[in-house]
Amino acid sequence: MKAKTSLTLSEDLIRTLDRLAGPAVSRSAFIEQILHDFLDQRTQARRHAREVAAINRHAVELNAEMSDVLTLQAPAEE
Repeated sequence: MKAKTSLTLSEDLIRTLDRLAGPAVSRSAFIEQILHDFLDQRTQARRHAREVAAINRHAVELNAEMSDVLTLQAPAEE
Protein backbone atom coordinates (compact mmCIF):
# COMPACT_ATOMS: atom_id res chain seq x y z
CA MET A 1 0.00 0.00 0.00
CA LYS A 2 1.23 3.49 -0.76
CA ALA A 3 0.59 6.64 1.20
CA LYS A 4 0.62 10.11 -0.25
CA THR A 5 3.10 12.55 1.25
CA SER A 6 4.36 16.00 0.45
CA LEU A 7 7.96 17.19 0.25
CA THR A 8 9.29 20.66 -0.17
CA LEU A 9 12.47 20.58 -2.21
CA SER A 10 14.63 23.24 -3.76
CA GLU A 11 14.13 23.90 -7.46
CA ASP A 12 17.70 22.92 -8.30
CA LEU A 13 17.25 19.58 -6.53
CA ILE A 14 14.01 18.95 -8.42
CA ARG A 15 15.73 19.76 -11.73
CA THR A 16 18.53 17.34 -10.86
CA LEU A 17 16.07 14.61 -9.87
CA ASP A 18 14.09 15.06 -13.06
CA ARG A 19 17.26 15.02 -15.19
CA LEU A 20 18.58 11.85 -13.53
CA ALA A 21 15.23 10.07 -13.60
CA GLY A 22 14.69 10.78 -17.27
CA PRO A 23 11.35 11.05 -19.02
CA ALA A 24 10.40 7.38 -18.57
CA VAL A 25 10.36 7.43 -14.75
CA SER A 26 8.05 9.48 -12.56
CA ARG A 27 9.58 11.76 -9.96
CA SER A 28 7.76 9.85 -7.20
CA ALA A 29 9.02 6.48 -8.40
CA PHE A 30 12.55 7.82 -8.70
CA ILE A 31 12.54 9.32 -5.19
CA GLU A 32 11.04 6.11 -3.80
CA GLN A 33 13.84 4.06 -5.40
CA ILE A 34 16.49 6.44 -4.05
CA LEU A 35 15.02 6.10 -0.55
CA HIS A 36 14.84 2.30 -0.82
CA ASP A 37 18.50 2.18 -1.90
CA PHE A 38 19.54 4.53 0.89
CA LEU A 39 17.69 2.55 3.56
CA ASP A 40 19.10 -0.75 2.25
CA GLN A 41 22.62 0.69 2.42
CA ARG A 42 22.06 1.97 5.96
CA THR A 43 20.72 -1.42 7.06
CA GLN A 44 23.71 -3.19 5.50
CA ALA A 45 26.18 -0.72 7.05
CA ARG A 46 24.65 -1.22 10.50
CA ARG A 47 24.79 -5.02 10.11
CA HIS A 48 28.42 -4.77 9.00
CA ALA A 49 29.27 -2.55 11.98
CA ARG A 50 27.68 -5.07 14.37
CA GLU A 51 29.66 -7.92 12.79
CA VAL A 52 32.94 -5.98 13.01
CA ALA A 53 32.21 -5.11 16.64
CA ALA A 54 31.56 -8.80 17.41
CA ILE A 55 34.82 -9.82 15.74
CA ASN A 56 36.71 -7.10 17.61
CA ARG A 57 35.22 -8.21 20.93
CA HIS A 58 36.65 -11.68 20.34
CA ALA A 59 39.89 -10.63 18.60
CA VAL A 60 42.19 -11.33 21.55
CA GLU A 61 40.81 -14.83 22.00
CA LEU A 62 40.86 -15.56 18.27
CA ASN A 63 44.43 -14.29 17.92
CA ALA A 64 45.57 -16.45 20.86
CA GLU A 65 43.95 -19.51 19.26
CA MET A 66 45.64 -18.72 15.93
CA SER A 67 49.00 -18.34 17.67
CA ASP A 68 48.54 -21.78 19.28
CA VAL A 69 47.68 -23.32 15.90
CA LEU A 70 50.73 -21.76 14.28
CA THR A 71 53.03 -23.20 16.95
CA LEU A 72 51.72 -26.69 16.15
CA GLN A 73 52.65 -26.45 12.48
CA ALA A 74 55.82 -28.11 11.32
CA PRO A 75 58.69 -25.67 10.91
CA ALA A 76 59.49 -24.65 7.35
CA GLU A 77 62.38 -26.54 5.81
CA GLU A 78 65.33 -24.41 4.88
